[in-house]
Amino acid sequence: MNCEICGTEIKGEPYKTKIDNSLMITCKECSRYGKVQRKPQPKVNKNIKKGNKNNMRNNSYNQRPANKSYTRKPDVEYEIVEDYGSIIRKAREEKNLTQKKLGEKIYERESVISHIESGKMIPEIKIARKLEKLLNIKIVEKVESDVQEFKDVGRYKEATIGDIARIKRK
Repeated sequence: MNCEICGTEIKGEPYKTKIDNSLMITCKECSRYGKVQRKPQPKVNKNIKKGNKNNMRNNSYNQRPANKSYTRKPDVEYEIVEDYGSIIRKAREEKNLTQKKLGEKIYERESVISHIESGKMIPEIKIARKLEKLLNIKIVEKVESDVQEFKDVGRYKEATIGDIARIKRK
């Protein structure tokens, strides 16, 4: 487990420290920058008598759901083709639509359509998908990323608050 302030691996017991109203898991050295929180005491329900099984129900409503592990899907990136403006203009003119009518059909302003066609504005993927569907064109293409996964590189696994913020020393 790594310290959320400095990023070093925590040896021994981690400290739950409240720093600027944020609860963080820190090492012993960084725990001095905030207030160390006590471990909460287990709550005892006073209404339940010991040994009486009728009061304790074991149904699915009272039980906690099992922890599920989630896997992150690989990121798929999309990119707009270079000559998107001329492709959109030609397809719109073939369908005999004005910029205003096209904008109404995809719920966008006429000015947005004119900026896209002139190349002043790159359409968002959402708008480009609407245009593709309405005009029967292809202007969005998948891009395979060359991002390599980081293997265990120690301290540089992930950014910590200490990497970003400057800590005031008293």
